[in-house]
Amino acid sequence: MKRPLVVKFGSSLVVDERGRPRRSLLRARAAEIAAIVEAGTPTCVVSSGAIALGLRRLDLARRPTSLPRLQAASALGQAALQRAWQDALGPHGLEAAQILLTSTEIAERRAYVNARNALAALLALGTVPVVNENDATATDEISFGDNDALAAHVAVLVRARLLVLLTSVPGVLSEGVLIEDGAAARTVELGGRSALGRGGMESKIAAAELAAGAGIPTLIADGGAEGIVSGALAGVARGTRFAAAEAAPAFKLWLRHGKRVGGRIHVDAGARTAVVEKGASLLAVGVTAAEGAFRAGDGVELVGPDGVVFARGVASVDAAELAGRPANVEAVHRDRLVLGV
Repeated sequence: MKRPLVVKFGSSLVVDERGRPRRSLLRARAAEIAAIVEAGTPTCVVSSGAIALGLRRLDLARRPTSLPRLQAASALGQAALQRAWQDALGPHGLEAAQILLTSTEIAERRAYVNARNALAALLALGTVPVVNENDATATDEISFGDNDALAAHVAVLVRARLLVLLTSVPGVLSEGVLIEDGAAARTVELGGRSALGRGGMESKIAAAELAAGAGIPTLIADGGAEGIVSGALAGVARGTRFAAAEAAPAFKLWLRHGKRVGGRIHVDAGARTAVVEKGASLLAVGVTAAEGAFRAGDGVELVGPDGVVFARGVASVDAAELAGRPANVEAVHRDRLVLGV
């Protein structure tokens, strides 16, 4: 099976100003997706829009600030969102599979692997997984999450060949001019968010950099442009492109991008050299301080004597066990850490 394509749709593409699905746009993109799947490239959709669709049921024009109302809107709108995608994909003989994820499935290794296996099975069966955040129950997801970040994590999960972040503009713009180079896009002054969505161009750039750092090229492009999905896969679509870095092993990718950090371990110069240059495990004798009440199994950042984070790993012991630099105690095993941030 070929490496899959991941396409993310923002709320403004999926839902119109009156809170209704943009069926003509979804049908057009579904036709492209069907052709891509038929040609042998599995495709996964990450779709915003549940809350936006639910707002109409609550007679609200904008996203409320009340958490219970956001959760209610999501619960009311998720079924409509899935139905809209099934209606768009069904005429092409494709089934839309619903996948709802929370930060737990990203942060915990076992759940992460289970989610990855489920997505792989669905893609192998020729279905189109439609992924969204489980906003109805995951309170922290509504408070700070966005589907751009989710799309990047899904792309890493399935080891995508390409991530496409579709929005209502041609890409990153500077005074109305498209910035095609993702590296240059980092310096552009960015605008605000839409009334229905929670992301903005800043979140798209961050997501694109996350995916690109995991070895997945990324395109931010206009979801309303004709042939945009097929053009993106062929490498000819207009937009802002982020080149892929060298891909890392799956566990290292999860550790860098998925594992939640519970604290920091400060080390001396000798320990930093041993970890970075010699590939050694971090021993407690090289630890100068521990921040946070982390436990064994929690994610931690490693900080050098200059105050700069140089690695991330999984703690082998609780923070309290590192006090006093005990001998023969392993703080982080070399196979459970990754250099860089």
